Amino acid sequence: MLSELNIFHGMKDMSKLLLHTCCGPCAIYVARQLRQDHEVSLYFFNPNIQPEEEYKLRWQEIKKWADKDGFNIIKEPYDNGPWFKANKGLENESEGGARCLVCYRFRLEQVARYTREHGYDIFTTTLSISPHKKADNINLIGDELAKKYGVKYLEADWKKQDGFKHSCELSREQGFYRQDYCGYIFSRAERLMNNNSILN
Repeated sequence: MLSELNIFHGMKDMSKLLLHTCCGPCAIYVARQLRQDHEVSLYFFNPNIQPEEEYKLRWQEIKKWADKDGFNIIKEPYDNGPWFKANKGLENESEGGARCLVCYRFRLEQVARYTREHGYDIFTTTLSISPHKKADNINLIGDELAKKYGVKYLEADWKKQDGFKHSCELSREQGFYRQDYCGYIFSRAERLMNNNSILN
């Protein structure tokens, strides 16, 4: 991890990095690590989060923390219509399956596009901090989109070197709300069903 993060270390001017993030608990550890070597802007693009009340809750929390910690944060308008269209037919896929790959690509493509259009040097995402998400899949998609848009992508597996543990500790310190599902409404239903099965 450190070798990856220090690619740009020692440059006279820190590179401008666009960090895709979905919530405060995922962002806090990753953003603080990246700030050591980059000028970091957070990018909140998450049409996968439903219902809209959940989306607003996650946005309000990360915005409050970002302002306090001195991070620039950018939010795209909430429009989940195109996202649902991209995932049509995958509603019953289990978390971690084909639906997740489509979701990663849908969001990261917008991040790569924004990186090119707004003059950032490199982009990456907090997604791999989650123990439920495979970094290899995320990084493969990130690399493909970087080539497509002519930008750079920073590969990472943020859960390594106790990254997830550190993110949990920092989240507790901040009093963050920690959601128990990725954001997708069918994933939430699946989680509730599994919890009910355990209780019964």
